[in-house]
Amino acid sequence: MIFKDVRDGRPYPEHGLSARDWTRIPPRQVRLDQLVTTKKVLELDRLLSSDSTFFGDLFPHAVAWRGELFLEDGLHRAVRAALQQRLVIHVRVLELDALQPGGAPAAPVE
Repeated sequence: MIFKDVRDGRPYPEHGLSARDWTRIPPRQVRLDQLVTTKKVLELDRLLSSDSTFFGDLFPHAVAWRGELFLEDGLHRAVRAALQQRLVIHVRVLELDALQPGGAPAAPVE
């Protein structure tokens, strides 16, 4: 198993971070088997592209919410890492629970 779970869509509330906001979060190592994907579809042309991160962040983005770590952006990079038999990747992790008012978890998104 590569990922902890595969889902279709983001179960957490909108965080509103811009690309610039994400760059302020230092990357940290995360095991692939701790990540829950938010996309079920993998585009093979993007997976095989050598310059897929040319205009974007080099590090995938994940959101920590209610005890889970959701891979929001970077699915193709994570799968490439798995194909290279790597178990760990560097990811920028937004601790969403910590951003909620009073530290309480947000209400689920329907």
